[in-house]
Amino acid sequence: MKSGAAGQSLLISALNSCRSRVSAFIRGRTAVREDADDILQEITYQLIKVEQPVENVAAWLFRAARNELTDRARKKQELPLSGLFTTEDDADYPENEIAETLFGTPQTPEDDYLKTLLWDEVNEALAELPTAQREVFEQTELYGLSYKELAEETGDSVQALLSRKHKAVLYLRTRLRTVYDEITAD
Repeated sequence: MKSGAAGQSLLISALNSCRSRVSAFIRGRTAVREDADDILQEITYQLIKVEQPVENVAAWLFRAARNELTDRARKKQELPLSGLFTTEDDADYPENEIAETLFGTPQTPEDDYLKTLLWDEVNEALAELPTAQREVFEQTELYGLSYKELAEETGDSVQALLSRKHKAVLYLRTRLRTVYDEITAD
């Protein structure tokens, strides 16, 4: 991005274009909506303070959100649901790279094509899930509902929703790992 007033304007425009996706990403990983709003505000502030040009604002925000979520989880000694499914070795779980591709802004026609392919695979994998698992995953991850909001809406317990999402995540991880391996194979 450019520096100065023009760069700031482009930065704000890029931020606004991906703000709802980043917000949904954060809300899906926090139990308290106010915490999610605080995290979004914090990473927005961090982005504005960055002195170097940021080429892919969406990818930068997703990375900053993950880092902020991790930092807060460590401080509280509680892990968000997503923390239960990852390890220190990100090479074993390519979710971060897939998330950046799915929700980031494509920089090249190849990135755009890859994003389209991945969304097709995600939609196909979601369609393979049992309805209850698919719905809880979509509502919490794609539409940003909290478990509490979803429990009130459906009448199911938060624990039942967590269990369904856990099963959905495990299936999707395996399914999308295969796709990731095929795409990145030499």
